Amino acid sequence: MAIRKAGFTMIELLVVIAIIAILAGIIFPVFARAKAAAKQTQCISNLRQIGSAIVLYMNDYDDVFPAALDASDKFAPQIWDAFPEWRTRIPTMPMLHEVLQPYLKNRDVFHCPSDVGMRVLDNNFPQPLLAAPSLFSTYGSSYFFRTEIAFRYFTQTSFQLPADVNVLFDGAGHWHGAGRALQPDDDFDTLVDLLRGYRYNCLFGDMHARSVTFTQLQQAWNVKL
Repeated sequence: MAIRKAGFTMIELLVVIAIIAILAGIIFPVFARAKAAAKQTQCISNLRQIGSAIVLYMNDYDDVFPAALDASDKFAPQIWDAFPEWRTRIPTMPMLHEVLQPYLKNRDVFHCPSDVGMRVLDNNFPQPLLAAPSLFSTYGSSYFFRTEIAFRYFTQTSFQLPADVNVLFDGAGHWHGAGRALQPDDDFDTLVDLLRGYRYNCLFGDMHARSVTFTQLQQAWNVKL
């Protein structure tokens, strides 16, 4: 009598493979979301640490914010063409991450772990600012500064609504939001659709940090200083 060898039949094997595929389809997105959430948490922690460094700096300089720039100011100064008196100061001003370095333990605090670079500025589309593979690796910081604060020699007590004023924020909204990066040739409808899904980690004037949408970031820009 022939003895049947134990083992999977083809149907059983296909069922097992299908179950594994279903489980992978459920688990992998969960892992991806958890990883993205961890990066966002680290990014917000970075901003809080930078906020503490700004406060330490201000303690040494009569409560005045650092007279410093971000990469968009230095390498795309045309965004300040409407303010010629401020643009003329740009060549002589240092970068914010350089000014704050003595108040921080390491420079990596300026690196958002989700920073994958950019080609154009979200807030000044379609002004180019090529950063690859990341904004941090190209210019030394993943974050942009509301440089108007520096140009006007503001103190923290100068703000009318400090909890609503953006001070420092992610260089691009696709790092923590939905959708791809903006491209120079994107049309208006594409631009609107992409910006709708963007999110930014933002440090505010009272030194709290949180995630905001593009619309909420624009509202912060519109807060009167």
